[in-house]
Amino acid sequence: MRIKGIALGILIFTLASGIAYAQDPVTPNASPEARALLKYLYGISGKHILAGQHNFPNSGSRNTDFAAGFIGKTPPVWSQDFGFAAEGDKDSYLARPEIIKEAIRQHRNGYLITLCWHAVPPTAVEPVTFQPVRGADPAAPLASVQGKLTDKQFRDILTRRTDLYNQWIRQVDEIAGFLKQLSDAKVPVLWRPYHEMNGDWFWWGGRYQGKYTTAALYRQMFDRLVNYHKLDNLIWVWSVDRPSQPGREFVNYYPGNEFLDILAIDIYGNDFNQSYYDGLQALSKGKPVTLGEVGNPPSPQIIAQQPGWIWWVVWAGMARGTSVADYGKLMADPRVVFMEDKTYTDGTAEYRRACGFEPVRIDRAANFTGEWRLNEAESNASGGQGRSVPPYKIVVKQDGEILSVKSFSIVEWDDDDVTKMTLKLDGSDNKSTGFMNSPRVQNANWSAERDTLTILSKVTMKFGEKPPVEMKSGEVWTLQKRGKKLHIVQTSEGMTGRGPVTTLVVYEKY
Repeated sequence: MRIKGIALGILIFTLASGIAYAQDPVTPNASPEARALLKYLYGISGKHILAGQHNFPNSGSRNTDFAAGFIGKTPPVWSQDFGFAAEGDKDSYLARPEIIKEAIRQHRNGYLITLCWHAVPPTAVEPVTFQPVRGADPAAPLASVQGKLTDKQFRDILTRRTDLYNQWIRQVDEIAGFLKQLSDAKVPVLWRPYHEMNGDWFWWGGRYQGKYTTAALYRQMFDRLVNYHKLDNLIWVWSVDRPSQPGREFVNYYPGNEFLDILAIDIYGNDFNQSYYDGLQALSKGKPVTLGEVGNPPSPQIIAQQPGWIWWVVWAGMARGTSVADYGKLMADPRVVFMEDKTYTDGTAEYRRACGFEPVRIDRAANFTGEWRLNEAESNASGGQGRSVPPYKIVVKQDGEILSVKSFSIVEWDDDDVTKMTLKLDGSDNKSTGFMNSPRVQNANWSAERDTLTILSKVTMKFGEKPPVEMKSGEVWTLQKRGKKLHIVQTSEGMTGRGPVTTLVVYEKY
């Protein structure tokens, strides 16, 4: 019995070890940062999906910044492409040094980094166009990432010591140099080479019969980057397109589980067919699946039906293809994760520590800076005696923990009445003068999430020999409509003793 118990214990240990090993990167001796990142992604699989945004090579993080402003929250997956086009083009390959600098910076800022590469065919040299130039000589060197290779050319790329193999080596080695810079900076990369490989529109894709296949090309790159260059920071993302025609079935392009960490698919036109998801899941053998690039994110309904996706990346220039209302539904879904969400900051804490960083710190404080105009229709406050109450315009400057407010009120018989207020936002007392030059004490306090500001005021008025009278008021400031509206709920206690009066004042950003 004791021997059986020991054997059972060994079996259990072996199985447990196998499960743990399965979650390690396929890269031998992967960096601690890469291991921690993949562990995090396994942890969210089936639970959460990360928002992501692609950036054009020559635009730095412009597309991500735009998406954050448009959506109202920040996509934490930062995507880039190594490019192929001429100087000045949005896809310029000359932007690579700046891409590396930006990737390092954004990694430090808390983003997850994914890179792809519209590789130039080894029959050409950079730069090239995206599509073949109309009217070009068919016999001329291929100068497009969407051009066609002959069977012999493709075979030569996969055959050692041929001219095209040597050219391919030179191209891959150049990219390896940039990936090495990221490795030296301890930046793990979700590496997605030869994407949409089951399609025939890129030179590398659509080959699955015989020995010289697209899957073989993928394995060849794996060997060059991992075994020759010893890159330890890559998490390999095998990426296909929809199996829309015979011959594009996923399995025809599958390089083997030992060559990939994550399975990805590119989807445009809102074509989130359940069979695509099921097909990847069946092929994955428990490895995570993701949406490599999309024209629009999946809806909450699709996410419920396909819960295993771990991120989506909206392609550059397509953020506005999804309405603000639909993004609002996604932001309200607890399964969808943006950088500002506690789910992300807490969930990535262990990964960040492995990278030598503190957990992502998101300043969730509302920023009221701007010029705001009164929306009388949505407010329930009114004035009288020739004057607008509340002010028709306020100009706010928020600098750290200092809030400065300039208020403009209309006076029928004179110029605008302009008042100024400066507050420290740390809860301490701010002393000034209020109504009829009476002493005023104010303090401002943030809510726990720093998305709501409460300002309390007390004015002490003295009338001759009578006891002083205190007038108390409060304001609660919140931003609405993704920062485009400012709601101020005012509560005041006058000298009448009739209790507090509450009003809503709505301002729109000008």
